[in-house]
Amino acid sequence: MEKRYGLPTAICMVVGVVIGSGVFFKTEAVLAVTAGNVLTGILSLLIMGAIMFFCAYAFSVLSQKYAHMNGAVDYAEATIGPRYAYYLGWFIAFVYTPCIASVLCWVTASYFGALFGFGPASGEVLVIACLILIGDGFLNAIAPKLAGKTQVSATVIKLIPLLLMAVVGTAAGIKNGQLAQNFLSEPTGEVSAIGGLTASVVSLSFAFEGWILVTSINAELKDAKKNLPRALILGAIIIVAVFVLYYVGICGAISVTELTGENGGAMLAFKKLFGNAIGTVLSVFIVISCLGTTNGLMMATSRNVYALAVRGNGPNPKLFAKVDETCDMPVNSAFFGILITAVWLVYFFGANLSTGWFGVFNFDSGELPVVVLYAMYVPIFLKMYKDRDLHPIKRILVPTMALFSCLFLVGCAIYSHGIVKYQEAAAKGEFTFPVLFFLIVTAAIMFAGKFFYHPHPEDQT
Repeated sequence: MEKRYGLPTAICMVVGVVIGSGVFFKTEAVLAVTAGNVLTGILSLLIMGAIMFFCAYAFSVLSQKYAHMNGAVDYAEATIGPRYAYYLGWFIAFVYTPCIASVLCWVTASYFGALFGFGPASGEVLVIACLILIGDGFLNAIAPKLAGKTQVSATVIKLIPLLLMAVVGTAAGIKNGQLAQNFLSEPTGEVSAIGGLTASVVSLSFAFEGWILVTSINAELKDAKKNLPRALILGAIIIVAVFVLYYVGICGAISVTELTGENGGAMLAFKKLFGNAIGTVLSVFIVISCLGTTNGLMMATSRNVYALAVRGNGPNPKLFAKVDETCDMPVNSAFFGILITAVWLVYFFGANLSTGWFGVFNFDSGELPVVVLYAMYVPIFLKMYKDRDLHPIKRILVPTMALFSCLFLVGCAIYSHGIVKYQEAAAKGEFTFPVLFFLIVTAAIMFAGKFFYHPHPEDQT
């Protein structure tokens, strides 16, 4: 495929995929799991920001050596081997990106539905989410250049409400004392310091995730060996700064109780701070922001199966490796990505927004795939220690920080989505261990991938 994207698009894809939906609704979630402890929320933001930065920097080191179709898969193939690279690509194609994209379709739909009074778990919101999925999927399948321009435009638009809230909300909060009151307020419930911090870090993993997906346009990025590391590092810095500033600003706009209420904390804050008319306009900007995030995920999702197929792997490689001559896109791969995302959208709605359609197999399909992906980075970072071509700092210090970051996030997930959930259910005489059941489902999907792996003769060892 042609080199159609430059550094601005790459940075906007990093920033645009990460900043969008999570920064709005995960702010409320963080305050909820920390019982309104604002300082713990800021600490978790900085911790998750550091995790993202160290891992992004490690991948930026690898991106200077390898620039092919799909960065994450390329790095795994170069450092560990084609078999591990295949299973990483399989997980990204069938679990990670479709799971995240499906949640983002719902988030976008819920904010859009809120403008018309539809509840987040209503049938209307599910229909809107499906329409968003189909529309954005078709855009990326048949008009990739327009999708790229959409990504840049949406990134610029989404920064408007975030920066306004950061500046005006902080100033207003200092003036009327709301910011100080929120920072000094007592917790609204009984949550342990460790429990609140681990739960908020895992919750924010969703909000901070997506940066790795810029590697999916590696082959279409101009001067990829220079522009990809620049995009990863600059994007990570921008993201952390915007998240912290927005968090402080929104805590200055309304009380913690209002933020964690049922009336949509982010939209309520904008309306209270700027008035109903301007607040509604900014709420529309939030919807556009979420659409931009969804578009970034669909840009990656549309290319996932293609990334497997060009290596001769996955279901029907000849079909999914085909690039349409008219739009210069792997259209078959894009439509297959829409289908997989639709399946996970139905699961998310049934498991997380209804009474629980799947029994003990109800788990958070937005946060847990992120944590597993970080766990799959561990072998790649371990291999960096053996690369004698790298400077000692890049060979030892960088992978060490990245490894510690990944393992810390995995530990937080096991504690918050396993031990804590188990204890809460046991107190009610019930049983659950969401992280375990997610791993069971993931293992089944990964096992299915075994039947579509076609090693080359030189890969047999």
